[in-house]
Amino acid sequence: MVFTTAINFIRSRGPDEIWRKRRIFKLAAHFIGRRRNCYSIAIRNVHRALVYATKGRQLRKEDMASLWEMRIRAGCDQHNVSYETFREGLVRSDILLNRRTLADLACWEPYSFKALTDIAKRRAVDDGLAGISADSSLDRIITRGCMAKQK
Repeated sequence: MVFTTAINFIRSRGPDEIWRKRRIFKLAAHFIGRRRNCYSIAIRNVHRALVYATKGRQLRKEDMASLWEMRIRAGCDQHNVSYETFREGLVRSDILLNRRTLADLACWEPYSFKALTDIAKRRAVDDGLAGISADSSLDRIITRGCMAKQK
C-alpha cells in the first residue's frame, strides 16, 4: 500500500484491524441490536460475556462436586455409615474411586454401592475407627485386616 502522506500512513491500520474486528463480530453474532453491529459496543459485551463464561466454568465444577458429595452422603445415610468413615474405609481398603464414580454408583447401582459401604464398614471395624460398631451383617465381608486377625 502506498501512502502519500505520513498522516495517512499512521491512520491506516491495514488488514490486521479487519481480522481483529471480524473475530469480535463473530463472537457477538448471537447478540441482538447494536450489540452485534457496532464494534465499540460489541467489544464491551463480548469481553463481559467471556468473563461470565470463565466464571461459569469454575462454578459448574463446584456445583457438580457438591452434587456428587451430596449423593454419596445420601447413599451413606441409607446404609448407616458416615461419609467420612466411608471414605476412610475405602482408602484403607485400597479402593480408590473418585466422587463422580461413587455418586453414579449411589444413584444408579444401589447394590454395588451397598457392597462398597459394607467393605468400608468392615474395614472401619477391623481398624477400630470411631462411629462404627460390629454387627452380624458384616461377618460375611472378608478383608485383609480380617484375615490377619484370624491367623
